[in-house]
Amino acid sequence: MKNLFLTVAGFLLIGFATNAQTTKPFTVTGTVKSAAPGSFVYLETNSQPTRKLDSAKVDAGNKFTLTNKVADGGEVFVLNVGGGQKMALLVEGGETLNVTADGFRMNAKTGQEGKATVTGSKNMEYYDKLMTLRTNMEAKVATWNKQVAAATEKKDNKRIAQIEQDYQAAEQDVVNKVKAMLPEMGTSLASLFALNFIDIKNDFDTYDVLAQRFEKENPNSPHAKSLIGRVARIKGVMVGAQAPEISLSDTTGTPVPLSSLRGKYVLLDFWASWCGPCRMENPNVVRMYNKYKDKGFAIYSVSLDQTKGNWTKAIRNDNLAWTHVSDLKFWQSAAAQQYGVQAIPATFLLDKDGKIIAKDLRGPALEQKLEEILKGGQ
Repeated sequence: MKNLFLTVAGFLLIGFATNAQTTKPFTVTGTVKSAAPGSFVYLETNSQPTRKLDSAKVDAGNKFTLTNKVADGGEVFVLNVGGGQKMALLVEGGETLNVTADGFRMNAKTGQEGKATVTGSKNMEYYDKLMTLRTNMEAKVATWNKQVAAATEKKDNKRIAQIEQDYQAAEQDVVNKVKAMLPEMGTSLASLFALNFIDIKNDFDTYDVLAQRFEKENPNSPHAKSLIGRVARIKGVMVGAQAPEISLSDTTGTPVPLSSLRGKYVLLDFWASWCGPCRMENPNVVRMYNKYKDKGFAIYSVSLDQTKGNWTKAIRNDNLAWTHVSDLKFWQSAAAQQYGVQAIPATFLLDKDGKIIAKDLRGPALEQKLEEILKGGQ
């Protein structure tokens, strides 16, 4: 049974980087309830590690004012107050944000968690709604995890299955609520942040619609360009699309274009010697290759290895007697980025003309598809 909490704990702030030249001013004012006069509030980057950009001294009335500038398209900042209490600021310029903060992450005496509110913009209003959805989901998941532990101890599989069902329904409810808010968010930082709650694999159309809206209404947003580019890359490797060309070197250093296998059905396979699931799948792929290689089937394997020795050793040990290429650049592999590969194994099945006809086929699903298209050696 998986730890359900891990699923919602993955919601992260989007960190942006921009080369925009023009800037707009913004102001942050607030009260830090428990701060000592003379302490500071810091404006930081939303990155790891964080970097301090500006600071403001808290006065005798526990108040502060901070004025800075933000590049066109906006930015997500972190405001660090008091004893390490931090909050996100979604800033597009021109706004005055108002902060009320306890000034501590956790009260050492009472165990009370510090609270903070940020008002003054639509971005922060939507951000607050999104984080409320997240917090409520986390509370539910914490309860379900305890119930799963108890049910597991009692070997109550029926109860575990019901909890899984309840979790999936609640997760989908969060997604539905976020999707319902997206149209009114427009082309804002909040709309881009909201995409953290939506899986692009399950809801590609949602990403596509927002990308098209940015292209039409806010095409100069530097941050939207990342979304637009990502959507375009995925469209380029969807079923029915012409597979983008790859030309990487084989184990002898000779460049081998993917298109050199045109005229055959080709399994484009992204893998690596260090990938356990890939190595476990390899015997099945070998069996499929031996069964169909004389009927017009070929494999073009792209390794995400970093060391040639590990790559070639795995090829030998697993008896992978087909075309292998790599630029030995790990996740920075040009081919992996071009095909939007974020996890391996990842596969794309191409027809004789180089069009993508299926994706992520493994095991019996791969065999069934190959049997369907290659029976009789067609």
